[in-house]
Amino acid sequence: MAKPKNKLAAALLAIFLGGLGVHKFYLGKVGAGILYLVFCWTGVPEIVGIIEGILMLMMSDEDFSAKYNR
Repeated sequence: MAKPKNKLAAALLAIFLGGLGVHKFYLGKVGAGILYLVFCWTGVPEIVGIIEGILMLMMSDEDFSAKYNR
């Protein structure tokens, strides 16, 4: 059984290292993480990562767990 993902850790990774897709790798979304790495030079993944991090912080613990801790 996989270790449950921490909401705060995922959000902070998204905000600070989202441009490299680190949060996607942490959440087990390897394909999306590779896509973020491929396009990291454009700056778009960084903006999207910040937005995803903020949305994760606003998400309830139950919603986060249902979405990422199956």
